[in-house]
Amino acid sequence: MRNFSILLLVIILLANCSSPKKEGNVTITGNIKGLKKGTLYLQRVKDTLLVNIDSVVIDGDSEFLMKSNVTEPEIHFLYLDKKDGAQYNDRIDFFAEPGDITINTTLNDFEKDIRISGGENEMKFQEYKKMLRRFNERNLRLIKEDFEASKQKDDEKLMENDKAYKNLVKQKYLYTINFAIYNKKLELAPYITLSEVYDANIKYLDTVAKSLSPKVKKSRYGKQLIQYIKERKDKETAAIKKNDSISNENK
Repeated sequence: MRNFSILLLVIILLANCSSPKKEGNVTITGNIKGLKKGTLYLQRVKDTLLVNIDSVVIDGDSEFLMKSNVTEPEIHFLYLDKKDGAQYNDRIDFFAEPGDITINTTLNDFEKDIRISGGENEMKFQEYKKMLRRFNERNLRLIKEDFEASKQKDDEKLMENDKAYKNLVKQKYLYTINFAIYNKKLELAPYITLSEVYDANIKYLDTVAKSLSPKVKKSRYGKQLIQYIKERKDKETAAIKKNDSISNENK
């Protein structure tokens, strides 16, 4: 009986010393092929700061499970610390919303090899980023052509590239605005508007904001977009009044 009591005590102690069960309404599982050692952090923005909300130490087994708790779809980040000094090239952004999310990638190309299955916002986010990569690839080609033209002092080519670059930016902005309007019922819409085309003509931003569904307007990113537009309008109005005042003084 005494031996049984000791065994029971040991079991209780081990149970109390074990890691607490992770809780949250978002479950993130996945695998990083090729990773043997490293620390994986789940992050989100809180009060303009990027904070860690969960972490996993990888030591041999590259599979992971992480948890988050959200009240609405919200951008999260998966950051892999490989102790290589790099702080920005090992981070993946994705939409977290209640339910299960699966993230698989590789150590060799943590960002580009990413495969995610999740909620509707994340699926549309991947669709948008796929097109965004095409814009970025075309931009890189123009930068390379510009460099070569500069070396050869080819002014005609430089002017041609400048025109192509402006058209590319215009296409990206129009695509983003249209994508946001088309997905007006998703929190993704105000998020990509703020993160990718915040400096677009105010009338386009206004069009996106007005198209948002009532639910999305009340969301975190919806409120941020509406507030941002208001602040821009206030600044533009103040600038116009100031210019008018200066003009009147000079008459």
